[in-house]
Amino acid sequence: MSATLGVLDRALYALFARKADRSRHDADRKRYRASRLTVSFDVFLARVYGASWLAFAAGGALAATAVALLFPPESLGPVVEPSPFTPSLTAAVVVGLPTGVVAKHATVRLGGHYLGWRARSRRSDIAGTLPGAVRYLSVLASGTTDERELLSRVADRPAAYGETAAAFQDVLNTAELTGSVDRGLRVVARDTPSRELLAPFLLKLREHAAQGPDAVAQYLELESRMLANSRERTRERAAGFLELVAELFIVLLVLPALLVIVATVLSVLAPGLGRTVATPVGTATVRELLVYGSGGFVLVVGALAAYIVESMRPRGFAWSGHRRSSGLGVLANATRNPADAAVVLALPALAVGAALWEGGFRPANVALLAYVAFTVPVGLVAARRARIDDAKDREIQDFVHAVSGHVSLGRPFGEAVERVARDVDAGPLNPDVRDLAFNLGVATRGEDVRAAALDRFVERVDTQLAAQTVGLVSGALDAGSDADAAFEALQAEVGRLYHEKRALRSRLLVYVAVGWTTAVLVVGITVAVNLSVLDSFAQLSSVSNAASAGGLAIDPDAVDLERDRYRFYLVTQATMLSCGWFAGAASRGRYDALLHSGLLVAFAYAVFAGVGML
Repeated sequence: MSATLGVLDRALYALFARKADRSRHDADRKRYRASRLTVSFDVFLARVYGASWLAFAAGGALAATAVALLFPPESLGPVVEPSPFTPSLTAAVVVGLPTGVVAKHATVRLGGHYLGWRARSRRSDIAGTLPGAVRYLSVLASGTTDERELLSRVADRPAAYGETAAAFQDVLNTAELTGSVDRGLRVVARDTPSRELLAPFLLKLREHAAQGPDAVAQYLELESRMLANSRERTRERAAGFLELVAELFIVLLVLPALLVIVATVLSVLAPGLGRTVATPVGTATVRELLVYGSGGFVLVVGALAAYIVESMRPRGFAWSGHRRSSGLGVLANATRNPADAAVVLALPALAVGAALWEGGFRPANVALLAYVAFTVPVGLVAARRARIDDAKDREIQDFVHAVSGHVSLGRPFGEAVERVARDVDAGPLNPDVRDLAFNLGVATRGEDVRAAALDRFVERVDTQLAAQTVGLVSGALDAGSDADAAFEALQAEVGRLYHEKRALRSRLLVYVAVGWTTAVLVVGITVAVNLSVLDSFAQLSSVSNAASAGGLAIDPDAVDLERDRYRFYLVTQATMLSCGWFAGAASRGRYDALLHSGLLVAFAYAVFAGVGML
């Protein structure tokens, strides 16, 4: 172990490795087996204990420093008088030592929670990828039922099958060490965090493998259908949860804006809202804290809602997976790849912000308009790329059906692709199909060339539908599966995935409408209140000396039109950001969140400027 660990890890291991044998870490050891870390449990725990002592030192030092800064020595004398040390030192020890101990124990507990978080993340990923992996195994079973061969085909495709592929690789690694696939299946079934799905599947696969090839094929086919039904029920539950999220989102975003309006109106009659209070960053009135607190709350709600919508989207249906190019490719692909566009457009957006600052714009507007200058172009590039990807996905269906028709007539795969490339118009997919036909035409040196040609095709198309489907037929043919059976399964898979993508898109468009409707509603309410109500209360507060009838007290400085309109504007813009994040996350993901939030910020700025409120 010392040969593979760094100097720091070796030192921590020597100091703390013995703690791994304590009974208090039995639960952590179980979580560790489910988390699939790349280091041993002893090394991980040694790192945690090393970090805990750093937390002890940092927590104690911070607490002692805070005592020294906040309490002068003379004020501590009566409290620590019996101590032979100076009051400051005694207070630092009394406060710093317990704080350091708490920080140390909290760090150790946090290490255990980290293992649990990794295990839950793996369990969620397995739930999303296991149905697709089992369908793939079902197709492969028409050519081979060898357990090692089946598992290795899935393990070789981690991009498509995620943690399921990783679990299958663990089975193969254990089988390599023990010489028994049966042993590997039992060990991974014991350690996997997916106790409800993957563990039963591996144990049943082991039982059916002992009964013969026909039993394996029949089991995989049956399990494929059962997992598909289970995933559909999970999606229905997720859809119901998203409806609840959308309802809460509307309430939680509209209420802060209404609260700020009510507080501004009531400040005329309630002078206490103008009372000054001390804060860590200076003094502020109660109304200021209410306004800016509402804006911060709105941003948090929007970010959380966007995260929930994004995380609830099924694996394989996130539209923001394009990798950033390298080198000069970033500039060349900036108009086609949103990840590259984000890099290229960052500097121009900063330049826009600098120009606005020099032009005398308020800091908030400088930040907001620079945000618009960055997010809208990046979002438009992402929208353009999404339209191209959608067109390619539509054509993939036709391409697969055309190739399947030729293969069913007995033609080899390469010849079938060549005929389709020559006779069928695949729209935006034409260059990729012609490239595939050319590469398959030189596939005379074995199956590796065919697999490489299909991998290049998937890379050129660069859509998730292509990655999820084309590799299926490649692996099935390489495994010796019947060509007709493989392409029949491929047609069904392509049709199913494309239908699911369209259905999900239609369902989530409702939440896009919710985000935009909420944003427009908030803008309308704030503008209407400013134009019709705020002026009236400003006039009322200006005649406060004459408004003593009935003992009614009115603060003459409660309403300042310019100040209060600007505060309304800030809360409204926070709402625009939140609504845009939510709508964009529901639409296609993070890049659409940038586009929608940028457009809504620009919309609110135009409305407020157009009515003369800026």
